[in-house]
Amino acid sequence: MSRVTLLVNHVVGSESAAMARLKPHQGKTLKVQLQAWPTLLPPAPRLQFAITAAGLFEWQAAEDSSTGSASDAAQRAADLTLRVDAANPARLVAQALMGQRPSAAIEGDAALAAELDWLAQNLRWDIASDLERVLPMPVAQGLYTLGKMAAQALRAAAQSVQRMRTPAAH
Repeated sequence: MSRVTLLVNHVVGSESAAMARLKPHQGKTLKVQLQAWPTLLPPAPRLQFAITAAGLFEWQAAEDSSTGSASDAAQRAADLTLRVDAANPARLVAQALMGQRPSAAIEGDAALAAELDWLAQNLRWDIASDLERVLPMPVAQGLYTLGKMAAQALRAAAQSVQRMRTPAAH
């Protein structure tokens, strides 16, 4: 989760407008609850984040079992809670690949929810640019093109599966 948080902050940090929109919410917490998570899978990680003074996210790890302590932010109720039906994690991944947001029940701070909705609609990760920072340009472009093609193939496969499961209209 620390790495996921770093990635999210990298994307948010690449847009000063995104950080500026989050700064007024400093100290507020966002909790994502994955409901009906399959018991055959390992437990889902704790998905609770605090918004920092810089307008970024800080993962609120679970309480430390050796000391029995947790941060103040992690102990109090979240300002905004998103409840997502996670009974079928594969479907959630397929929806994400198709650019669809999962349906979620939202409780809490409406202003924070509106800012997170803005982020979801407007932020994009420039993968090619990041690859070019660490790899020679031809290699980075090749990896980016290969990844893009793989993502398109996965989207097409997910759409095909979705069409097969949807009964035809008569």
